Amino acid sequence: MSRTDYYDEPDAPTVNSIVAAASAVVANGSGEILLHRRTDNDLWALPGGTMEFGESIADTAVREVHEETGLSVVPLHVIAVYSDPKHVFVYDDGEVRQEFSVCIACKLIGGDLRISDESTELKFVAPDDIAELKMHPRIRARINDYLSDVSAGLNPSAKTDTSV
Repeated sequence: MSRTDYYDEPDAPTVNSIVAAASAVVANGSGEILLHRRTDNDLWALPGGTMEFGESIADTAVREVHEETGLSVVPLHVIAVYSDPKHVFVYDDGEVRQEFSVCIACKLIGGDLRISDESTELKFVAPDDIAELKMHPRIRARINDYLSDVSAGLNPSAKTDTSV
Protein backbone atom coordinates (compact mmCIF):
# COMPACT_ATOMS: atom_id res chain seq x y z
CA MET A 1 0.00 0.00 0.00
CA SER A 2 1.42 3.41 -0.91
CA ARG A 3 1.41 6.43 1.36
CA THR A 4 1.62 10.14 0.63
CA ASP A 5 2.52 12.56 3.41
CA TYR A 6 1.26 16.12 3.57
CA TYR A 7 2.38 18.77 6.00
CA ASP A 8 0.67 22.13 6.35
CA GLU A 9 -0.65 21.89 2.79
CA PRO A 10 -4.04 23.45 2.04
CA ASP A 11 -4.73 20.92 -0.72
CA ALA A 12 -4.32 17.92 1.61
CA PRO A 13 -7.40 15.66 1.67
CA THR A 14 -9.79 15.80 4.63
CA VAL A 15 -8.87 13.51 7.51
CA ASN A 16 -11.12 10.49 8.08
CA SER A 17 -9.02 8.55 10.61
CA ILE A 18 -6.92 8.90 13.75
CA VAL A 19 -5.01 5.81 14.88
CA ALA A 20 -2.70 5.43 17.88
CA ALA A 21 0.85 4.67 16.79
CA ALA A 22 4.35 4.44 18.25
CA SER A 23 7.77 5.19 16.84
CA ALA A 24 11.05 4.23 18.44
CA VAL A 25 14.46 5.85 18.68
CA VAL A 26 17.00 3.07 19.04
CA ALA A 27 20.63 4.12 19.40
CA ASN A 28 23.62 1.81 19.35
CA GLY A 29 26.67 2.08 21.61
CA SER A 30 28.19 4.68 19.28
CA GLY A 31 25.12 6.93 19.47
CA GLU A 32 24.04 6.14 15.91
CA ILE A 33 20.27 6.01 15.40
CA LEU A 34 18.44 3.14 13.73
CA LEU A 35 16.59 4.20 10.56
CA HIS A 36 14.87 2.42 7.73
CA ARG A 37 13.88 3.51 4.23
CA ARG A 38 10.15 2.87 3.92
CA THR A 39 8.72 0.95 0.98
CA ASP A 40 5.46 2.95 0.98
CA ASN A 41 6.96 6.44 0.48
CA ASP A 42 10.73 5.89 -0.02
CA LEU A 43 11.57 8.17 2.94
CA TRP A 44 13.92 7.42 5.83
CA ALA A 45 12.07 6.97 9.11
CA LEU A 46 12.21 5.60 12.62
CA PRO A 47 10.74 2.13 13.09
CA GLY A 48 7.15 2.27 14.21
CA GLY A 49 3.54 1.60 13.42
CA THR A 50 0.00 1.32 14.66
CA MET A 51 -1.13 -0.03 17.99
CA GLU A 52 -2.99 -3.35 18.04
CA PHE A 53 -5.75 -4.49 20.38
CA GLY A 54 -4.37 -5.76 23.69
CA GLU A 55 -1.12 -3.78 23.46
CA SER A 56 0.24 -0.91 25.48
CA ILE A 57 1.93 1.82 23.45
CA ALA A 58 5.28 0.50 24.74
CA ASP A 59 4.37 -2.99 23.47
CA THR A 60 3.65 -1.41 20.08
CA ALA A 61 7.10 0.17 19.89
CA VAL A 62 8.82 -3.08 20.87
CA ARG A 63 6.81 -5.15 18.37
CA GLU A 64 7.27 -2.69 15.52
CA VAL A 65 11.03 -2.46 16.04
CA HIS A 66 11.28 -6.25 15.96
CA GLU A 67 8.99 -6.67 12.94
CA GLU A 68 10.71 -3.96 10.91
CA THR A 69 14.35 -4.53 11.91
CA GLY A 70 14.80 -7.92 13.61
CA LEU A 71 16.16 -6.20 16.72
CA SER A 72 14.94 -6.60 20.29
CA VAL A 73 14.51 -3.53 22.47
CA VAL A 74 13.10 -2.46 25.81
CA PRO A 75 11.31 0.87 26.15
CA LEU A 76 13.00 3.49 28.32
CA HIS A 77 10.91 6.65 28.26
CA VAL A 78 8.55 8.71 26.15
CA ILE A 79 10.34 11.35 24.11
CA ALA A 80 7.11 13.15 23.15
CA VAL A 81 3.61 12.76 21.75
CA TYR A 82 3.18 13.95 18.15
CA SER A 83 -0.36 14.88 17.15
CA ASP A 84 0.00 17.79 14.75
CA PRO A 85 -3.25 18.08 12.74
CA LYS A 86 -1.24 19.64 9.90
CA HIS A 87 0.50 16.27 9.31
CA VAL A 88 -1.80 14.12 7.22
CA PHE A 89 -0.99 10.91 5.40
CA VAL A 90 -3.06 9.35 2.67
CA TYR A 91 -3.16 5.65 1.84
CA ASP A 92 -4.30 4.24 -1.50
CA ASP A 93 -7.24 2.46 0.20
CA GLY A 94 -8.87 5.85 0.92
CA GLU A 95 -7.75 6.28 4.53
CA VAL A 96 -6.62 9.84 5.30
CA ARG A 97 -4.99 9.80 8.71
CA GLN A 98 -3.99 12.58 11.09
CA GLU A 99 -0.71 12.12 12.91
CA PHE A 100 -0.97 10.62 16.41
CA SER A 101 2.24 8.96 17.50
CA VAL A 102 4.07 8.45 20.77
CA CYS A 103 7.83 8.39 20.25
CA ILE A 104 9.71 6.21 22.71
CA ALA A 105 13.44 5.95 23.41
CA CYS A 106 14.38 2.27 23.47
CA LYS A 107 17.43 0.34 24.57
CA LEU A 108 18.84 -2.22 22.14
CA ILE A 109 19.15 -5.63 23.83
CA GLY A 110 19.73 -8.06 20.95
CA GLY A 111 18.57 -9.54 17.67
CA ASP A 112 19.92 -9.61 14.16
CA LEU A 113 19.47 -6.66 11.83
CA ARG A 114 17.28 -7.62 8.84
CA ILE A 115 15.16 -5.81 6.30
CA SER A 116 11.39 -6.43 6.40
CA ASP A 117 8.78 -6.07 3.68
CA GLU A 118 8.26 -2.50 4.97
CA SER A 119 11.85 -1.42 4.24
CA THR A 120 14.25 -1.20 1.33
CA GLU A 121 17.23 -0.22 3.51
CA LEU A 122 18.08 -0.36 7.18
CA LYS A 123 21.05 1.17 9.00
CA PHE A 124 22.38 2.95 12.05
CA VAL A 125 23.18 6.56 11.16
CA ALA A 126 25.39 9.05 13.00
CA PRO A 127 23.34 12.08 14.13
CA ASP A 128 25.50 14.42 12.01
CA ASP A 129 24.69 12.39 8.87
CA ILE A 130 20.90 12.32 9.35
CA ALA A 131 20.42 15.79 7.79
CA GLU A 132 21.54 14.36 4.42
CA LEU A 133 18.75 11.76 4.31
CA LYS A 134 15.41 12.25 2.56
CA MET A 135 13.02 12.30 5.54
CA HIS A 136 9.66 13.80 6.49
CA PRO A 137 10.06 16.86 8.78
CA ARG A 138 7.86 15.25 11.47
CA ILE A 139 10.31 12.32 11.72
CA ARG A 140 13.18 14.82 11.95
CA ALA A 141 11.31 16.50 14.82
CA ARG A 142 11.28 13.21 16.75
CA ILE A 143 15.01 12.68 16.20
CA ASN A 144 15.81 16.28 17.11
CA ASP A 145 13.76 16.01 20.30
CA TYR A 146 15.64 12.83 21.23
CA LEU A 147 19.00 14.46 20.51
CA SER A 148 18.00 17.52 22.59
CA ASP A 149 17.24 15.18 25.50
CA VAL A 150 20.64 13.51 25.11
CA SER A 151 22.50 16.83 24.99
CA ALA A 152 20.53 18.02 28.03
CA GLY A 153 21.98 15.10 29.97
CA LEU A 154 19.01 12.76 29.94
CA ASN A 155 20.50 9.28 30.08
CA PRO A 156 18.11 6.86 28.36
CA SER A 157 19.92 3.83 29.78
CA ALA A 158 19.43 5.03 33.35
CA LYS A 159 15.92 3.59 33.61
CA THR A 160 13.87 0.89 31.97
CA ASP A 161 10.13 1.45 32.21
CA THR A 162 7.97 -1.01 30.29
CA SER A 163 4.76 0.64 31.47
CA VAL A 164 5.23 3.67 29.19
